[in-house]
Amino acid sequence: MTKIAVIVGSLRRESINRKLAHALAKLAKPGTEFTFSQIDDLPLFSQDLEPNPPAAVTRLKGEIEAADGVLIVTPEYNRSIPGVLKNAIDWASRPYGKNSFAGKPTAAIGTAMGSLGTAAAQQHLRSILAYLHVVLMGQPEGYIVFKQGLIDDSHAVTDENVRKFLQTYMEKFGEWIERHGEKK
Repeated sequence: MTKIAVIVGSLRRESINRKLAHALAKLAKPGTEFTFSQIDDLPLFSQDLEPNPPAAVTRLKGEIEAADGVLIVTPEYNRSIPGVLKNAIDWASRPYGKNSFAGKPTAAIGTAMGSLGTAAAQQHLRSILAYLHVVLMGQPEGYIVFKQGLIDDSHAVTDENVRKFLQTYMEKFGEWIERHGEKK
């Protein structure tokens, strides 16, 4: 059983990135378990709270630590990642020396309505993740252009070419976790 913690960088109920995350979970190989990490209840990061972190922070760190890999699905806001995602990353990587991401096989993907998908946001995210010592999957990159109806209400991808790409993406991520994950 491979366990993947999923962090969606959007709080919107009808988030297209949340839809993408659920579609990706459906496309993963059998025996893969997904935990969708909640980030909407995290307080703004403050070092003052580190000695006694809020329960939401402890939960997030625990979900990441228990996972074999981390999948980050992010929108793009103003050519970068959303503040709520950066806040979650800051909490999970702190306090110094207790970085929950360290050594975790990680992949980043996202979708947007624009023709560049989430390319700029993912470049910023990759820079942050490199500092956090994750084992970041470089290829394939996933900058998905979202169109209405691309993902139906049951989280099935309706465009055959996109579905094939996303299935390959999840296969490659599964292989990445097997190759670079902790030996248990």
